[in-house]
Amino acid sequence: SVILREMEEVESVVEEVVFDHLHAAAFHKQALGRTILGPVENIKSLKRADIADYVKTHYTSDRIVLAGAGAVEHSQLVSLAEKHLNKFAPAPASPVSFEPAKFIGSDVRIETKDVPLSHIAIAVRSAPWTSPDSISFMVLQAMLGSWDRTMTTGLNVASKMVQSVASNNLAHSVSTFHSPYADTGLVGVYTVAEPGNLDDLLYEIQNKWCSL
Repeated sequence: SVILREMEEVESVVEEVVFDHLHAAAFHKQALGRTILGPVENIKSLKRADIADYVKTHYTSDRIVLAGAGAVEHSQLVSLAEKHLNKFAPAPASPVSFEPAKFIGSDVRIETKDVPLSHIAIAVRSAPWTSPDSISFMVLQAMLGSWDRTMTTGLNVASKMVQSVASNNLAHSVSTFHSPYADTGLVGVYTVAEPGNLDDLLYEIQNKWCSL
């Protein structure tokens, strides 16, 4: 099926696989710890009725935003919305429950000879997107920065972490990420490096984090 082909494509991208494992470790046996596409057995068991029921439950007008830009007449936009969007229910027939996320610190390591470089993601719990503190984590992400070997700015960026990694040739790339969700979030660093550099690389990353 299309979903299975998409799953194969996703699993061929190492970064996608690493972040799936990161979420599985951070939110063990919870909704946020599961992959977006789900396990193969679930995909193969999907029926048309399952998808129709999901759309009916979750695709409601209270979850839709209609925006216009440019030379758009407001009245015309409203008219089109009334004509084409009135098929959606105003709200779910019954309240949609969400499993609250609980961060669980853990460590997952996978060895494979098919991937010559080490791909590492380190993260800690951050604020949900509804929290004012989410802005602070976005600033933190900008401060720590990102870099890879194709860039010529390694030694001339404001980030001390990037300067250290670049000047000591510790990694092929390093990037800071912030992933906020409804009731929690993750902030961390994703890096790709030679296996022999990992001790020094992780020391520098954690040292620069602690010095903030």
